[in-house]
Amino acid sequence: MEQQTFFSANNEKNQPLAARMRPRDLDEFAGQEHLLGPGRVLRKLIEGDQITSMIFWGPPGVGKTTLAKIIANRTQSRFVTFSAVTSGIKDIRNLMKEADENRFYGGRTIVFVDEIHRFNKAQQDAFLPFVEKGAITLIGATTENPSFEVNGALLSRCKVFVLKPLQTEDIVGLLRRSLTDPRGFGGQDIEISDGQLAAIANVANGDARNALSTLEMVVLNGGMEGERTVITDDIIAQCTSRKSLLYDKNGEEHYNLISALHKSMRNSDPDAAVYWLARMLEAGEDPMYIARRVTRFASEDIGIADSRALEVAVAAFQACHLIGMPECSVNLTHAVVYCAMAPKSNAMEVAYMEAAKDAQADFAAPVPLQIRNAPTKLMKELDYGKDYMYAHDYEEKITPMECLPDSLAGKRYYHPTTQGLEARYKERLEQIREWKEKHRNQNL
Repeated sequence: MEQQTFFSANNEKNQPLAARMRPRDLDEFAGQEHLLGPGRVLRKLIEGDQITSMIFWGPPGVGKTTLAKIIANRTQSRFVTFSAVTSGIKDIRNLMKEADENRFYGGRTIVFVDEIHRFNKAQQDAFLPFVEKGAITLIGATTENPSFEVNGALLSRCKVFVLKPLQTEDIVGLLRRSLTDPRGFGGQDIEISDGQLAAIANVANGDARNALSTLEMVVLNGGMEGERTVITDDIIAQCTSRKSLLYDKNGEEHYNLISALHKSMRNSDPDAAVYWLARMLEAGEDPMYIARRVTRFASEDIGIADSRALEVAVAAFQACHLIGMPECSVNLTHAVVYCAMAPKSNAMEVAYMEAAKDAQADFAAPVPLQIRNAPTKLMKELDYGKDYMYAHDYEEKITPMECLPDSLAGKRYYHPTTQGLEARYKERLEQIREWKEKHRNQNL
């Protein structure tokens, strides 16, 4: 149990900026509107002191521990904090005994376990019976996927809330507040531009703690002009180890760089593609954004010329989600180089765009009767499913049956190229179309 001392006030002033500026209530909390916006479930649970067992899952610096502290300040329950790094089975059992006794007298105990993924199975199992019988309400915080890191039985009794990386504007708001709040630099005259705050926020990559720590270092190293602290781009560059600091994730340079990456891969230039990838990541771009674009590229510009490209891209996307920066940079490089070297075909995009154009032109084109489902007697009487040809009943496993609406019969959307494996699909498709045409004419 932490005790107050004569020196507590001074100790608080000596804490890092991120600790001093930790939100004290939900009104100060930044981001996570999907969970804490007006009327959202988690906000209502916290404000109503109706906390149930839950897991906060998200990357570092997004507010998991802060939410736990806000709950601790609002709840009428006994609130106990556990560290997965320093606590063992004996500590858990002692706490569970106390919680049982507290429940006997009508009290509630909320147990917050930081980094719950660091607890081994035996430690997690020790909580289970007490969560089941309601002796404790468990709140766990983890940066790892709880599906893999938390005991399944325990996880099934907890609601998982996914916290997202903070948006740039959320972090900029935190930085501005720290410049005026007495807990931060409110008593100092600091000259720093909106662009410089945005640069710090961009580099933080969704991590509020990282951004506040950077701001603190920047201010401590700022130049003095009388009583005023002046922040320059050079100071920010030194404190962030970034050369390209004015990269705007929503501005022209953002789109220029992703275009350069995309077109380098399309032009089968892995060296240029890796360079543009590095330019974006080193400037603080969200790796998940890049992973989404690479995944799109795998089908838009490669398709079944090499279907493995989509598998590699999706795997890189999952790696970015699971481990984040800086580790996932090599996973993105893997996907980018693979896509750059793969044979190219835009047949998938062309097929969809042509089909979408026709779909938009005639949304009312009826589904042919022969391929409609007929689960009821009335539908059968209306000829739903009549003349349907089940491909597996035929030796060639194909039939001449028309599957497009009458107004589009015979229309071609997929135009395979001769690149990579698509050459084989092209040959196969030509054989299928020739066979169908021949047998359709015979049936006529």
